[in-house]
Amino acid sequence: MRRTALFLLLSGMVFSCSTAKKQFSAHVQVVEEGMPGQTSPIPFSPGIPVYDAAAVSYNRDNKSVFNIQFNQPVIISVADKPQPWGFFQFPHIGTRPDGSLQVKWNMKADAMSAYGMEGSGAAISADGGKTWQLQKHTETTGDVLLPNGDRLEIATPKPIDTKNLKMPKPVLTSAQGNTYTKETSSYYRLNDLPADCQAVYLKRLKKGETEWKDEKATLADPNAARHTTAGLLPVIWWGDMHVAADGSLIAGVYPGTLVNDEGKLVPKSNVFFYRSTDNGHSWNIQGRLMYQADILADAKGNKRMGFTEPAFEILPDGTFICVSRTTDGNGNGPMYAAYSKDWGKTWTTPKAFSANGVLPQLLQLKNGILVLSSGRPGVQLRFAADGKTWSDAFEMLPYATEKDQVSCGYTGLIAINSDTFLVVYSDFNFKNASDEVRKAIKIRQITIDPASSRRAHIPKESIINPN
Repeated sequence: MRRTALFLLLSGMVFSCSTAKKQFSAHVQVVEEGMPGQTSPIPFSPGIPVYDAAAVSYNRDNKSVFNIQFNQPVIISVADKPQPWGFFQFPHIGTRPDGSLQVKWNMKADAMSAYGMEGSGAAISADGGKTWQLQKHTETTGDVLLPNGDRLEIATPKPIDTKNLKMPKPVLTSAQGNTYTKETSSYYRLNDLPADCQAVYLKRLKKGETEWKDEKATLADPNAARHTTAGLLPVIWWGDMHVAADGSLIAGVYPGTLVNDEGKLVPKSNVFFYRSTDNGHSWNIQGRLMYQADILADAKGNKRMGFTEPAFEILPDGTFICVSRTTDGNGNGPMYAAYSKDWGKTWTTPKAFSANGVLPQLLQLKNGILVLSSGRPGVQLRFAADGKTWSDAFEMLPYATEKDQVSCGYTGLIAINSDTFLVVYSDFNFKNASDEVRKAIKIRQITIDPASSRRAHIPKESIINPN
């Protein structure tokens, strides 16, 4: 983990970042001191606080690496009353067919029983995220634009009631897979299940049409498994899809539940990669990123559920990167990164690089910078110019301890141009006009350039070398 020296120039006076709470129009120089030897476990430490507008020059090895402009956060919506867990959180951002932006957030329980149910708040912006208008209904925006002009999005239907279905014999019935609920689940080989239980569920907007349509795609994977809990089978196929260089589609998804060649269920969750050569109508197994605990980085590694909530992106040289969560009922766990040079068929050994992080999100900007957002506690942003060497984390929200619940930690990213993106996130400690604490959905515009392309204006008098 890197340690950072950070100093601010604000209103003509210099403050250490550990005491400064406001950073409006701050000019900031960050000096990265380098990566010390691995400790056990990776120590938890809050990142660099940039809660308000700030211009940042990020240095490594006495060289400027990034210039970053953090704009002031914009409030999209504030809850009108206290909300329980699951409500007014889990934001997502997408682009509507007319080019405007939509942010939607969850307004239902965070439970299997709510899968496939309506229940979201939404707002749209026609000016690139500066102002927002609340909407009564959400729209499907589509995460991927296909080479044929269709738009495609992964969908989650209501859990399938298997009580009246002819189910095969389970490979295993166990409570070991879920460290949160300890519920007993039965696991079945995918190919043995009824057809609807094998399918991949998607939403498609065909080129030239205006109505999104639900569809089922076929999934060919003889070693995959799905599970039932209390007679319900959730069709979960969550992750990212990207168009590869040859126009095929690659999806990196979880839960990746595997039945090995001996017919035994592999107990940990993994990330499976699938490829489609017919614009998403059928999918074939491409490769697997298997969970391997790094005990040196995470003393609880062998007790974890495995890899969940993967983020998958394609780097400019064609390399695939996958960043996965391991936080579970055992507490905060590290995020792991792995790389593939053969389109997801084989992967490097996953390496832990952070002490915490849920639902990582990756965004490859056209200027070459890779953006990573994650959270819990708080909300963090990291940047890499080479896809591998991460900056220190930048903190979007203040918190005091590792257990502080100041946000759900789920984020959404979208590029505005080659250098600029938006990050959307929840703030559980926002105070409304009546000084009442309410959940809020925030969005923030951030511009980042490689230092060689454009230097942020950092006054000489604000640059202070650390002792």
